[in-house]
Amino acid sequence: MFGVTRQILREHLVEGELIAGTEIAIRIDHTLTQDATGTLAYLQFEALGLDHVRNELALSYVDHNMLQTGFENADDHRFLQSAAAKFGVHYSRPGNGICHQVHLERFAAPGKTLLGSDSHTPTAGGMGVLAIGAGGLDVAMAMAGEPFTMTMPQVVAVRLIGGLGQWVSAKDIILELLRREGVRGGRGRIFEYTGSGVEALSVPQRATITNMGAELGATTSIFPSDGQTLRYLKAQGPELSWRAIAAGTDAAYDAEIVIDLDALGPLVAGPHSPDNVITVEQVAGTLVEQVAIGSCTNSSYHDLAIAAKILEGRTVHPNVSLVITPGSRQAFLMAEREGIIETFLRAGARILESACGPCIGMGQAPASSSASLRSFNRNFEGRSGTPDARVYLASPEVCAASALAGRISDPRDLAIPYPVIPLIPAEYLIDDTQVIANPPNPAAEIVRGPNIAPLPIFTALPDRLSGPLLLKLGDDVSTDAIMPAGAKVLPLRSNIPALAAFAFATVDPTFADRAKKQPGSFIVAGSNYGQGSSREHAAIVLRYLGVRVVIAKSFARIHAANLVNFGILPLTFTDPVDYDHLTPSDLLDMRDVAAQLDAGGPVRLTNAVGGRVLELRHDLSARQREILRVGGLLNHARQGVLAAV
Repeated sequence: MFGVTRQILREHLVEGELIAGTEIAIRIDHTLTQDATGTLAYLQFEALGLDHVRNELALSYVDHNMLQTGFENADDHRFLQSAAAKFGVHYSRPGNGICHQVHLERFAAPGKTLLGSDSHTPTAGGMGVLAIGAGGLDVAMAMAGEPFTMTMPQVVAVRLIGGLGQWVSAKDIILELLRREGVRGGRGRIFEYTGSGVEALSVPQRATITNMGAELGATTSIFPSDGQTLRYLKAQGPELSWRAIAAGTDAAYDAEIVIDLDALGPLVAGPHSPDNVITVEQVAGTLVEQVAIGSCTNSSYHDLAIAAKILEGRTVHPNVSLVITPGSRQAFLMAEREGIIETFLRAGARILESACGPCIGMGQAPASSSASLRSFNRNFEGRSGTPDARVYLASPEVCAASALAGRISDPRDLAIPYPVIPLIPAEYLIDDTQVIANPPNPAAEIVRGPNIAPLPIFTALPDRLSGPLLLKLGDDVSTDAIMPAGAKVLPLRSNIPALAAFAFATVDPTFADRAKKQPGSFIVAGSNYGQGSSREHAAIVLRYLGVRVVIAKSFARIHAANLVNFGILPLTFTDPVDYDHLTPSDLLDMRDVAAQLDAGGPVRLTNAVGGRVLELRHDLSARQREILRVGGLLNHARQGVLAAV
């Protein structure tokens, strides 16, 4: 018998064997895009020359670029709606909710595969979906009916035993795993949750855990499909499909982690990383000026309900700005019907629309040098929109208690009984009117505004790569650092020439100008380069600016794939000490590039400053080497690799 992961992979396997470390290709059932990544993904799909999507179900959500201070975001939304109408894609309108929350509520189905152009796509793993985040070009290929190729991860069983105590939540389970494994602990791994402690966790609780599995760097995280899954789907409507998927009693895993839920208390992730986890007691008393409850991690109906119960009849501390983001229109409507929204308003909270908002720096930036406590999934430095803000992550329970006190507080110290709220209501409010289900219409016109620029055209990999080392970076560089988000930059996601000006803007404001003047350049980084968001823009803008090679101690999975997709060569140090010998302004030279890559041995690079020869390595498959050779995945697809209709 197999675990849940391998059962689904076996059902969808197109090429390869389920042996960790080898390349496999799987069939993708559902695809998901959001508006910050979707515009580029649909431009890429259009470039493939197809008149309709070929996968089972494609969904286009609008939830990121909601702050319309200019025409750009509205133009992108119009482009996405018209592309959905042409290609036969379901379109979730602005205001319908955050893609992961809406997908979990209305479209996820146990046993399906889902590929999404957002790193938090594994949220659907809370319902037994094998859900993987990827770059938009990989998603465009999946919409074209092509299998998704990846390195088969190790499957790690996370065995939950015992049960959660009062005031302890699913957020604390994933924070505990982050405390143990760190932001690099999931690289090359899938976390599959097992054990008796799983049985009591509802689908929204499970989804909180699988959502933040992305912060571990995991390929995905998944729970079984069981009675809890059936209960949730029944409450969401009889038309939704359920199937039981459970691990066999003799299922084998590559490793096991045991978490005793009885021993957990409320946890907090301190600045500036989701794995900087401490107990709430260790940070209690820290003054906060902003508290935010929501995001795709903790914005379900139950999250809102329990926060409202804590705030009921009380008033937010006068020094605190409390903002609430219902994750979906469904959660918003239910909260309004049951008086939860009124409770928030009477307590002094501000209600935001159902969108990503503050989580991606799209509004609600904290005051300078202040502390913000959020029920979100990421707290990278500067991501909030305020460079020197200190952002903490915690459960809705800790957030609500802290909003009342004006400082980080342990909800167990509240002088109120623990709220008894059903994890799943008997039925959810169902209203799908804000999702447009489009049949393909090849005659439909795609509407483009002036900010939607043509895709850049990239040339093949030359046989010699020679240029300056433009930038040397440390460990755990996130895609937020490579390509910032926020209200100023996000509206440019469909305009690569304009967007490229902001590459590494928060790290080195001179980078973009220097790169444009010195094509063929190199970047060097430490471990886990490219962690965080799936945004392929962090790769394509570098290629547009002339970067051809990134050398790192190690790469985050999605970003490494994105580099290959846009013709940038990702290499790692054979000897990490060589990292220390490289300095900005070094001139690097690599000859016989294709032959060296194909040889399978060390890739030799000469530093013209001093003449030192470095030996580098790669783990590129033959398919990836061919993609690099022709200049990227889109060029590769245009050369006729798409399967026949």
